[in-house]
Amino acid sequence: MKHHLIILGLVLAGCTQLWAGGKKAVVIIVDGIPKDAIERLHVPAIFDIARTGSFGKSYVGGETGTYNETPTISAVGYNTMLTGTWANKHNVFGNSNLSPNYHYWSLFRIAKEQKQPLTTAIFSSWTDNRTVLLGEGKPETGNLKIDYVYDGYDLDSRRFPKKEKDMHVFDYDEEVSANAEKCIRENGPDFSWVYLWYTDDASHMYGDGAYFDEYILKAGEQIGRIWQAVQYRQKQFGEEWMILVTTDHGRTFDGHGHGRQSERERTTWIATNRKLNTYFKEGKAGMVDINPTLCDFLGMEVPTAVRWEQDGISLLGKTEICNLRLAAYDQDIILRWNAVKKSAPVSIFAAPANEYKTTGKENWIHLADVKAGQQEYRCNRNTIGKGPFYKFVVVSGHESLNRWFSK
Repeated sequence: MKHHLIILGLVLAGCTQLWAGGKKAVVIIVDGIPKDAIERLHVPAIFDIARTGSFGKSYVGGETGTYNETPTISAVGYNTMLTGTWANKHNVFGNSNLSPNYHYWSLFRIAKEQKQPLTTAIFSSWTDNRTVLLGEGKPETGNLKIDYVYDGYDLDSRRFPKKEKDMHVFDYDEEVSANAEKCIRENGPDFSWVYLWYTDDASHMYGDGAYFDEYILKAGEQIGRIWQAVQYRQKQFGEEWMILVTTDHGRTFDGHGHGRQSERERTTWIATNRKLNTYFKEGKAGMVDINPTLCDFLGMEVPTAVRWEQDGISLLGKTEICNLRLAAYDQDIILRWNAVKKSAPVSIFAAPANEYKTTGKENWIHLADVKAGQQEYRCNRNTIGKGPFYKFVVVSGHESLNRWFSK
């Protein structure tokens, strides 16, 4: 009997080793907090997360005055994070009358399209985050199904009756953070998204000042609960976690508004427990970089057609190429990029239209293979064909940079 118990103990120990470990990630969006406020208040949970990782500047809004200029509005920012694309692609330009283009896959769809699908979770007061932005259950999203769902508080007036100063929204966030803490601690989903809302309301009502500061710090406490759950999972189960916290937009000079392209509205921040690369440290990161960064950390395979449309690059590890630019010279289009690893092979592709928008596929034309150190390629428009505009993608290993060229 004693011998059998020893064998059973060894088997169970082996099973525990199989269950332990693995990479998991959670991204938290806390609404509408500019970078200067986070730094001035030195929000404890934010800087505890970043203590052995990274904290720094990022941006939203696309490139001002170009084809991908993107409103600095909440739902727009969420979808930019989810898809790794600016609004000219994902097609969300505001908080209402939403019509996302589901050909640009969200992080949740990528997670579910893996050979071994990842478990996913959403913790959000605003139901549209799941039903509209993610498109759960829609044929266009491959009938996406999220494993752990905690949302709908914005529709539950019985549990969350309207209160003065919109404090019912703060109550949503308390519920969201409590549920996220419990679910992550007990179930450890592979990928989770948490959305905290009230800071945006506080600033709309009172602008910069003591009230806004108070609720930024309270949002920090809510983030701290989730961080504690992540630390518990790491310690108890040997899992390797990435927690990434960011905001969806900055604010106007007085704190009351957002939506346009001022420097403060465009300037955001990222805090994570992981060391990020030089590209991030140089302040070049955008909201579009979060999707490829999380895919990279979790080891997710992204279909080439999807990846080549993403506007961001991973903030983990060394980059080989970055900063693709286009210029016209007579009938030529000149592509320029920065090469970090000059010996890396680079492939260049073009398309004379945007078929992907309606089909989810693109008719790419292979133009050339060069070394990254060349940092420039010139092509004649006639080699691509006539079109309303041109798309280019420059590929190096798992990295891809894309730009559109308008006549």
